[in-house]
Amino acid sequence: MGRLFGTDGVRGVANADLTAELALGLSVAAAHVLAEAGTFAGHRPTAVVGRDPRASGEFLEAAVVAGLASAGVDVLRVGVLPTPAVAHLTGALGADLGVMLSASHNAMPDNGIKFFARGGHKLADELEDRIESVYAEHRTGAPWERPTGGGVGRVRDYDEGLDQYVAHLVGVLPNRLDGLKIVLDEAHGAAHRVSPEAFARAGAEVVTIGAVPDGLNINDGCGSTHLDLLKAAVVEHGADLGIAHDGDADRCLAVDHTGAEVDGDQILAVLALAMREREALRSDTVVATVMSNLGFKLAMEREGIQFVQTGVGDRYVLEEMKAKGYALGGEQSGHVIILDHATTGDGTLTGLMLAARVAQTGRTLQDLASVMERLPQVLINVPDVDKSRVTTSAELATAVAESERELGSTGRVLLRPSGTEPLVRVMVEAADIEQARSVAGRLADAVKSALG
Repeated sequence: MGRLFGTDGVRGVANADLTAELALGLSVAAAHVLAEAGTFAGHRPTAVVGRDPRASGEFLEAAVVAGLASAGVDVLRVGVLPTPAVAHLTGALGADLGVMLSASHNAMPDNGIKFFARGGHKLADELEDRIESVYAEHRTGAPWERPTGGGVGRVRDYDEGLDQYVAHLVGVLPNRLDGLKIVLDEAHGAAHRVSPEAFARAGAEVVTIGAVPDGLNINDGCGSTHLDLLKAAVVEHGADLGIAHDGDADRCLAVDHTGAEVDGDQILAVLALAMREREALRSDTVVATVMSNLGFKLAMEREGIQFVQTGVGDRYVLEEMKAKGYALGGEQSGHVIILDHATTGDGTLTGLMLAARVAQTGRTLQDLASVMERLPQVLINVPDVDKSRVTTSAELATAVAESERELGSTGRVLLRPSGTEPLVRVMVEAADIEQARSVAGRLADAVKSALG
């Protein structure tokens, strides 16, 4: 059995890769592993379980709840809520474990399981490895202790979760949103009730699209991966800005009043300046990945804000933030982590904070986002090459060095082997798009020659 846990939990096609049996087995194994680790010592354990609106989430939720209860864990079933809401409630309710069923921005047929430890934090890698190991033991018939009588877990719906989470979001805002008209694209996903309620309570006039999930339409031509509908709606309604979430609402992208996209790098830049102004940007530092646009780095340098880079993936951003005590980090894709108020990327919180900055300054989002200039970025995937030799090929190193000399201080080259496919990603940034395309094309040819 290959490793089940990826960088963001266990994912696959529901009822093919991710079956009810797997969901139940992993939940039992998680309960046993946390019990072994002493998490449940001295009290009756409790878990918070939530999901996005995918049809498959209904049977997978039932399997997870059954597994946990059969292992003696009481379950608070919070229903359809965003991933960051489940993380928040796990901490706020003092639960020992949180479980979210979602495949985020993936298409509807997929689903996933993500576990949170006490406090709403991601499980440590060693605990995930142990869960896999215990799950494998149970599959081969190894006996496990099953509680009986009053020892089995009890299950109840926790309907207060939505209101509790919304109150938290509105309560941490530095100012209200009165006077703003905002279009929200909920991707027919987990935030379809939470996000409109939070923005409305904060004082905004709200227009919603993509907020009628039917179990089958999540992420379908809408949300943060398909911004065209939001762009059109913002212009049509004369809104001040638009906010787009993905299926589980752990990310946020935005649209200004003209219909122009504002990506995760620009959102980070706006929030970094806002947080520094109110002395909330610890160490005057923001954390982002190596895929962040060079324009973001140059803008932060100009504004006197330190920029720490990590590998690609919000988990690496979060690890760096927690290790060094930084308050703000994120990715170009819209995963933004505001660590004082969330333990994971939170799209609704990010959108609220962005709107709060617009309201507080009286400036347009277009004006605020102009703090950074997005340099043209070209990405080419080079398939069927030996990606393991990216860092050791002398021929490739020479080609990269030549490209970097040509681009100078206003350009950048990044070669990155794919984590899941036999290909290398060539990314080039330059002040001029034609130069970026030319350099990227030559580097792609060099990758084929050196690694093919």
